Amino acid sequence: MTFSAAVSGASGYAGGEVLRILTGHPQIEIGAVAAHSSAGRRLGELQPHLHSLADRVLVETTAELLADHDVVFLALPHGASAEVAAQLPAGTVVIDAGADHRLDSAEEWNQFYGSEHAGTWPYGLPELLVDSRGTRQREQLRGATRIAVPGCYPTSALLALGPGFAAGLLEPQDVVIVAASGTSGAGKALKAHLLGAEVMGSMSPYGVGGAHRHTPEIEQGLAKAAGEPVRISFTPTLAPMPRGILTTATARVAEG
Repeated sequence: MTFSAAVSGASGYAGGEVLRILTGHPQIEIGAVAAHSSAGRRLGELQPHLHSLADRVLVETTAELLADHDVVFLALPHGASAEVAAQLPAGTVVIDAGADHRLDSAEEWNQFYGSEHAGTWPYGLPELLVDSRGTRQREQLRGATRIAVPGCYPTSALLALGPGFAAGLLEPQDVVIVAASGTSGAGKALKAHLLGAEVMGSMSPYGVGGAHRHTPEIEQGLAKAAGEPVRISFTPTLAPMPRGILTTATARVAEG
């Protein structure tokens, strides 16, 4: 059996990675490759590593076009996925690589993203332990037709600390996470502070003091593992490398 898959946001870094993975899947037939400002261009101009798809022409993202597929991947900026997803059939599997459906709390979404909360989808980190019995998030993903892909920093932090909290080994206070990310994490849009001449040879913190948008997502995941609120100090840094994340996550060992 084969499944048809469409990718919206195919011109960006996340969309390119989705397509790279899909090209190696024996049961996936890649359908529409969609974008917005890049619509009409050949995919090979923007994703030269995708040789088998190089001659595909990017089409404009519309719900009508995407709906004719078994699976739809939305690799869009935050705030853009929800509108598209709301127009897709309930039976279509929609996988949102953006942030729109990750947070449980509408209040925290509004605080960190400044827009209306679009709702919460099953969190797409199947390895995450969610209780002391060893239950994994995978159980909540079985049969789901709407899946929220975790953020980059939360993935590294939750995989590092989640098992310790689920086992009751760690204190929920004084949790410190420092992470270094490559420049591709900021997307393809041209920004002066991401130019090679600005980044090479230096590292710079950003989103400090609890202001980074991934802070509530990390706390949400750790709280589910611990069974109680977890508060973190999170400092992300921009590193002189194109991609990847190095996360150092520390927590106090629980008494006894």
